[in-house]
Amino acid sequence: MKTVITFGTYDLLHIGHVSILQRAAALGDRLVVGVSCSDLNKSKKGRAPVYTTEDRMAIVSALACVDEVFVEKSLEAKGDYIKHYNADILVMGDDWAGRFDEFKPLCEVVYLPRTTGISTSQLIADISDINPSPGSHP
Repeated sequence: MKTVITFGTYDLLHIGHVSILQRAAALGDRLVVGVSCSDLNKSKKGRAPVYTTEDRMAIVSALACVDEVFVEKSLEAKGDYIKHYNADILVMGDDWAGRFDEFKPLCEVVYLPRTTGISTSQLIADISDINPSPGSHP
């Protein structure tokens, strides 16, 4: 059995998330997904996710292509997560190309193309433009 592991925030789940998870799952027999906890997301992106860690985990685990979900608490622990889940393949979006090559001694590292034209950050910006916060003026 070939295990694939990947990581992400998966906030405001969109077709780009679904696409990369489906393509990651197709590379093996089992897909394990690390969902970045809210504190980790704040430190890496400078903002809190819209949904709680628990809600994001429930949403991701409901996808047919996902076999197991866990909380990613630290970027520095990726190697430990790879070992713990006996991952054969680490999949990340190609916006991270080369950044995880250090794990090649532990498993195969694959960078998949992101879905063009969509990102959570852009969705949040678009929603903010449509629904300005109370007291603000367009």
